[in-house]
Amino acid sequence: MAFENPTREEIGDILASAGNIAVVGLSDKSDRTSYMVAYAMQLKGYRIIPVNPLVDDDILGEKCYHSLAEIPEPVDIVDVFRRSEFCPEVAREAAAIGAKVLWLQQGVISQEAAEIAQEAGMTVIMDRCIKVEEAITMRDRTRSPK
Repeated sequence: MAFENPTREEIGDILASAGNIAVVGLSDKSDRTSYMVAYAMQLKGYRIIPVNPLVDDDILGEKCYHSLAEIPEPVDIVDVFRRSEFCPEVAREAAAIGAKVLWLQQGVISQEAAEIAQEAGMTVIMDRCIKVEEAITMRDRTRSPK
C-alpha cells in the first residue's frame, strides 16, 4: 500500500493539539532552514525542543538534547531535518519515547521510517514543511498557547 499523508484537516487537528515539538537536526545557525522553521513555529506558540548531537548549548532559548531519549518530558511531534537514510533510526527513537507523530520535513521521504512509526501507532507526515502546513491549516483556527 502506498504511503499517504493525513488530510489537511487531520494535519490541522494534529497541530492544534500539539504541545512539545522535538526538532531533530535543528541547527544553531540562524541562516539554516531548520532554525528558521523552528523559530517561526516557536513564534506561533509551539514549544520547540532542539535535538542535535553536535550542539551542547541552547538553541532558540531551549536546552538542546543529543538524542530523543534524553528528553525528560513527553513529545507530541518529532520533526525531522535529517537526510532520508537516517530517518528509520529516528523513527525507532521516536517510537521508543512514545511520540505521537513522526514528521519528515519537505524533501525527506523514507518508506521504512513511515512503516516503523506506523507500526508503533504513530501518525506519519512526509515531505511536508511543518511551517507551511501550520500556515495553511491554522489560518482559520485559533491556537491556544500550551
